[in-house]
Amino acid sequence: MKVEDNNALRFILQDEIYLLDEDKSSFGSTPDPRLETQTQQPEFNYLGSNKKSFLILVNYDTHEFMQDDHLLALESVLGRLGHTREDVAIFNLAKHNTDRDQVVAYFSPKTLVILGRNAMPDGIDVKLNSIEQVNGIKTLLTFGFDEMMTNVENKKAFWEQMKNL
Repeated sequence: MKVEDNNALRFILQDEIYLLDEDKSSFGSTPDPRLETQTQQPEFNYLGSNKKSFLILVNYDTHEFMQDDHLLALESVLGRLGHTREDVAIFNLAKHNTDRDQVVAYFSPKTLVILGRNAMPDGIDVKLNSIEQVNGIKTLLTFGFDEMMTNVENKKAFWEQMKNL
């Protein structure tokens, strides 16, 4: 018996039919969509809109994003550089269990500012207050605002590097 429509075989034969790998291409079978696995993208809660692919990493255990006076100071610096909160993404690493690769994949930053060594994700090794290219991303590790609010020299060093971004 010759069957011209492969789909009709399931009505004629009640037993399961298994194809060898070399025969699968000749029948044009489509893969079962239930078998496809998809990696779920993590959802991150961050401040800003990331319109200019400018990521700022912070680490505040007791705040959702940043301490209010630190956020005000950061927005002041960004304003002097011609940026608004909408241009950047402020991401608090203390509130997320993630690694560098997930953060970079999610935000796709062109510029990355790390405010304090405790905000530096694993896998990044940059010098303090030195702008470096890390995997094509302009990266700056600088002081956290706790270190800057009480030290004028740290503020100056931060400002000098921010102007060069």
